[in-house]
Amino acid sequence: MSRPKSRRELYSEATRAALLETATAMFAERGFAGTSLDDIAVATQVTRGAVYHHFESKKAVFEAVFDALEQDMTARVSAAAQGQPDAWQAGMAALDAFLDLCCEDRYGRLCWLEGPLALGWASWMHHEKKYAYALIDGFLQAAREEGLLAAVPFPVGSQLVFHLLGGAGRTIAEAPKAERGAVRDACAGTIRRMLNGLRA
Repeated sequence: MSRPKSRRELYSEATRAALLETATAMFAERGFAGTSLDDIAVATQVTRGAVYHHFESKKAVFEAVFDALEQDMTARVSAAAQGQPDAWQAGMAALDAFLDLCCEDRYGRLCWLEGPLALGWASWMHHEKKYAYALIDGFLQAAREEGLLAAVPFPVGSQLVFHLLGGAGRTIAEAPKAERGAVRDACAGTIRRMLNGLRA
């Protein structure tokens, strides 16, 4: 049986969660470059030292925010795919959920626009391999196993679809907020037509 957490541990966890919530909102509003650790500390009502107790740098804060957003994306996209009659339709439901997320300021801007800049391309791609790419590869592999996919070479097929959806994510995130819904729908229709060319 695990021991109950001490008051200090509970306070530390609450502080870290508050820092991440504040940082997420500020990064989404101001961008990575426009946000400082001091800004995050002041908005969270903690000292700069409290920030450094949990994170060694602004990049480390962003990385934690990025991971939390991608974990939420994975959960939401996976939930959308549940209960579909086959792997192809599961993938299409997942696509719709993903594009919806890209319309949100936090996920769209932070994961597809700010992420490569804040983390660096290599680190950003390393993270995306765990999240978006892994989901895409899983859906395509499942469709192939069910005989729904043409002879697509792996991992090339998954890599190309990942970059296709990444382009859609960036296109949606860059659009003015009032236009994102229309841009999202245009992306969805175009991607569906392109992916239909992979069907068996």
